[in-house]
Amino acid sequence: MLSLTFRKAALDDLPAIVSLLADDMLGEGRETVVTPLPEKYLRAFEAIDRDENQFLLVVEDQGSVVGTLQLTFIPGLSRGGAWRGQIEAVRVASARRGENIGEAMFTWALEQCRGRGCALVQLTTDKARPDAHRFYERLGFAATHVGYKLNLSPSV
Repeated sequence: MLSLTFRKAALDDLPAIVSLLADDMLGEGRETVVTPLPEKYLRAFEAIDRDENQFLLVVEDQGSVVGTLQLTFIPGLSRGGAWRGQIEAVRVASARRGENIGEAMFTWALEQCRGRGCALVQLTTDKARPDAHRFYERLGFAATHVGYKLNLSPSV
C-alpha cells in the first residue's frame, strides 16, 4: 500500500528532481546529474519557487522522492477569460512505475487546478513517449491539438 506525501519542492529536493528528470530515455541526454548541480538548475528552481502561478511538486514515499511534476496556472483571455492548468515535467522513478503513483499525482494536480478555478488542464508530451500517451488517454486527456516547439538554445 502506498503512503504518498505530496508537497511543494524545497531546494534540498533539487538533486532528486533532476535525477528523476534524467531517469528516462529522453531525459538522460538532456539533464546533467553531477554534484554540485549546475547553477542553471538553481536559478530555474528559484524562479519557479517565487512565482505564485508555479508549483513544483515532489511526491515522497517513506521519505524518498518518487515523483515530480511542475504545475503552472495560466491566465488567458480565450474561453471567456479562463485559467488553464499546465502540467509538465512529469516523472515517476523508473523503479516505481506501475504502482499508480502517476495516477495519484494527476489526481492531486487536477484537484489543484479545480481549486484555482481552471477551466482546462493541458500538457505536452514528446512523440517518443507512447507509454505516456496511453497513460494520459486513460486519465481522460485527449490529443486535440498539434503542438510546435522551436529550440532557441543549441546547448539544451
